Amino acid sequence: MRTMLQDEMEIATSGRGFFELTQDVRSMVAGSGVQYGLVHVYTQHTSCSLLITENADPQVRADLERYFARLVPDGDPLFLHDEEGADDMPAHVRAALTGVSLTVPVTRSDLALGTWQGIYLWEHRLRPHRRLVTVTVTGYSELANDNGNG
Repeated sequence: MRTMLQDEMEIATSGRGFFELTQDVRSMVAGSGVQYGLVHVYTQHTSCSLLITENADPQVRADLERYFARLVPDGDPLFLHDEEGADDMPAHVRAALTGVSLTVPVTRSDLALGTWQGIYLWEHRLRPHRRLVTVTVTGYSELANDNGNG
């Protein structure tokens, strides 16, 4: 039987950094009844992004933050758009480079993530924000029979 669930979550960030969503998304998948399918995670913002990255060693996320600070520095004179501050346009560039949506397979009613993978919202602005994330789970709550009768 095909099943679909869509829900939203609001993430209160404390400013630039990573906010893990893995358990929240995992709970939505478990509550959906989907055994095999896909979960799509999407944020409706242009200055934060979604990322699957290492969830065991926080140094990985710290290194990513340092790398992006070098790649897209706040206050770079290249940028004209600074209506909301020196971090405004760099936040948009960081989001464009990393993306605002993810799709993860669902296998046996759980996220088919690797051992060290986690789902994160990456806030690119310096000040706190409230971020809306839409999670859509779609798939099958039971698999068809191998004999074609399912």
